[in-house]
Amino acid sequence: MEARAIVKHVRISPSKAQQVINLVRGKDVDDAKNILAFSPKEAARIIHKVVDSAAANADRNHGMSRESLFISDAYVDQGPTLKRFRPRAQGRATRIRKRTSHITVIVSER
Repeated sequence: MEARAIVKHVRISPSKAQQVINLVRGKDVDDAKNILAFSPKEAARIIHKVVDSAAANADRNHGMSRESLFISDAYVDQGPTLKRFRPRAQGRATRIRKRTSHITVIVSER
């Protein structure tokens, strides 16, 4: 039995979110929440909410015990990219890509 939580269109680069996801994959939910609470990365705050949501889904929808939950899978996919332009020298313009992410966390019972 597994429960999942997905957050879409988060305004953070997938590569930055991937660094934080790699810290918590395979860990117990309580350990992962502690790691994320003390991480200085901005993505840690977002991923902390997703882990909380996945644990709540497991508890409420599937009747799993919160103490026995661990993060069985967690990954980041690239979402749509917002394209903006920035003026440059000699009348030129360059494209600025504001990337978004889809973050998925799956928790299971041990």
